[in-house]
Amino acid sequence: MWKFIRIAVIVIVVLLGGVLIVAATKPDTFRIERSADIKAPPEKILVYIADFHRWGLWSPYEKLDPAMQRDYSGAATGKGAVYSWASDGKAGAGRMEIADVSPTRVLIELDFAKPFESHNMAEFTLTPGGDATNPDTKVTWAMYGPNLFIGKVMSLFFDTDKMIGADFETGLANLKAEAEKAD
Repeated sequence: MWKFIRIAVIVIVVLLGGVLIVAATKPDTFRIERSADIKAPPEKILVYIADFHRWGLWSPYEKLDPAMQRDYSGAATGKGAVYSWASDGKAGAGRMEIADVSPTRVLIELDFAKPFESHNMAEFTLTPGGDATNPDTKVTWAMYGPNLFIGKVMSLFFDTDKMIGADFETGLANLKAEAEKAD
């Protein structure tokens, strides 16, 4: 019996060590991004991104917890606008601050407190196309930052690009519907 327990412990230690070694070889940074074409000029789309009060119209994260606590501070819109949230559900807790806005880009400092602390950047890039009578904008939603060791381990068991990417695709589809409706 003790021999079996000793062998089981050795196997578990070797497997755990293998997981940790493989995780250590993962990249130190990550980037997840998705894009969508929206039949509207960048300035029509930008108002939905640079105003946290409008995120409820299109962001899939706003629908994760109806009881989520929200707080807006700083500038009303654009650079310096701050949005904090806290949820006992799937949304966790964190803070976003718009760090920079231009006619074709919004850069957001994204800090999560729950379920795991992390500090990332979210970036929306708007690439205009088409013409004045038929505008078309490619909108790219990206999140990037350091790939902490816990993230490296989790990436062995979960495809975070696929999970977060699916949220981005939903958000971009919602943004498209809103911007094209308004246009």
